[in-house]
Amino acid sequence: MKDTIKILLVDDHAIVRAGFRMLLSVVDTLEVVAEAERGEAACQLYLEKQPDVTVLDISMPGIGGLETLRRMCLRDDKVKILVFSVHDESVFVNRAMAAGAKGYITKNSAPHILVEAIHKIAGGGIYIEQGLLKDPCSMLNVMDYRAIIDTLSAREFDVFLLLAKGLNAHKVAEELCLGYKTVANYGTKIKNKLHVVSVAELAHIALALGLIKG
Repeated sequence: MKDTIKILLVDDHAIVRAGFRMLLSVVDTLEVVAEAERGEAACQLYLEKQPDVTVLDISMPGIGGLETLRRMCLRDDKVKILVFSVHDESVFVNRAMAAGAKGYITKNSAPHILVEAIHKIAGGGIYIEQGLLKDPCSMLNVMDYRAIIDTLSAREFDVFLLLAKGLNAHKVAEELCLGYKTVANYGTKIKNKLHVVSVAELAHIALALGLIKG
């Protein structure tokens, strides 16, 4: 039996919290242990309940979501916060991740995205909804891409470099003596790990890290 992930919901709208709770209640690995409508209460509840993941809106009255995020991270550097916001602009994503969030998704995302993000973050990962990182290089000081690259297997790293250099999957397959489907699968896994959706973004990251030359 899987361990239950304890969740703290933070949103100033009661009806939104009720919707979150209902959505999460059907997943047997998730349990909402507390709710808060303001950041001040959220900080206190976090200390009392010690949730595994805090789902936090950043548009709230009082001290606001970003300040709540900052305070929680200062009090506990192991806190895992998923921002769940109406804002999809990169400036909000950047500021939230810089403040210490482990993930960012929008309220327009499909229900399974919320569940997927919570599980990923609870497991120690980072989750950013696809499409939100329009310029991955702007996140290099926030998300440690180099650390993620270091977790790639030797074969994944080879595929990453060749894709970043502009080779298509067929060319990569020929270069590495692999099947096309194998390369395609590697490519998908690499993009998921780096939270990008295109080969251009892989090239952007490789260039920024000095792994390839422009």
